[in-house]
Amino acid sequence: MPIDIAVVPVAGRGTRLLPLTKSQPKEMLPVGRKPVVQYVAEELADAGVHKLVFITGPGKTAIENHFDVDDELTNHLRLTGKEDLLAEVTERTDQEHFYTRQRRQLGLGHAVLCARSIVGTQPFVVALGDSLIGLHGRSNIVARMIREFTERKADAVIAFEEVEPDEVVHYGIAQPRGAVAPVFELADIVEKPAVADAPSRMAVAGRYVLSPAIFELLADTKPGKGGEIQLTDALRALVRGGGKIVGVRLAPGEHRHDVGNYERYFRAFIESALTDPQYGPAMREFVAELLAKLGGK
Repeated sequence: MPIDIAVVPVAGRGTRLLPLTKSQPKEMLPVGRKPVVQYVAEELADAGVHKLVFITGPGKTAIENHFDVDDELTNHLRLTGKEDLLAEVTERTDQEHFYTRQRRQLGLGHAVLCARSIVGTQPFVVALGDSLIGLHGRSNIVARMIREFTERKADAVIAFEEVEPDEVVHYGIAQPRGAVAPVFELADIVEKPAVADAPSRMAVAGRYVLSPAIFELLADTKPGKGGEIQLTDALRALVRGGGKIVGVRLAPGEHRHDVGNYERYFRAFIESALTDPQYGPAMREFVAELLAKLGGK
């Protein structure tokens, strides 16, 4: 069964990136040549997902503006002979964009629930708008997850990445049913466990494929960690109620950049700049010279 719709939560305030995010959504921060959310949209399009439901909030109109058709800009580029830039700014005509507001900041689970009336009774993808997967956002993780969802008749499929032991406190963590493999079943999932209590080091990597049954579970989910409605808690109820949840592990080298704090944002931008097909060689030379100068300090 093809899955043609995705929910893209972009309502978070980005407080860990202040003052950069005071007037700019964190999802619109540039990583190399594109804003983060554009990489996400392109990843979804490449997986055959052509309807995107953005869950927005205050100060997020820049995202809507970015995905709008800008005839004035298009005409200006044509009139000034800058045809080479048109492909970079022209909207993908094979995608539709929908926007709905998360009127209160009540967590990721609540953000997904805000899409219920638009998604309806069909399976759907959830792709976090501040999470970049793979070099330059090139990843087939969503396509792989959709395939596993269909072939295994799963109720949910979640992308996972192995993290360092001290990082488990920041993520939903899988309790695998057996050994961790490239594809594995979950016995349980825990939201932000203490290091000593973590059932594994497999952390949710910002991509989900979900049955519409999740909406009923989210509606019944009470606020959890941080006083928020956690998607992880609804997924935990799903698996404990007999639902099948499948984990798909990111491939080697297919790491995730969660652009939610300065260290991770800097890492994402530096990786993109150093591997840029046009400017990468010069940037690597510049960084080598800079490191040599800084080495004596």
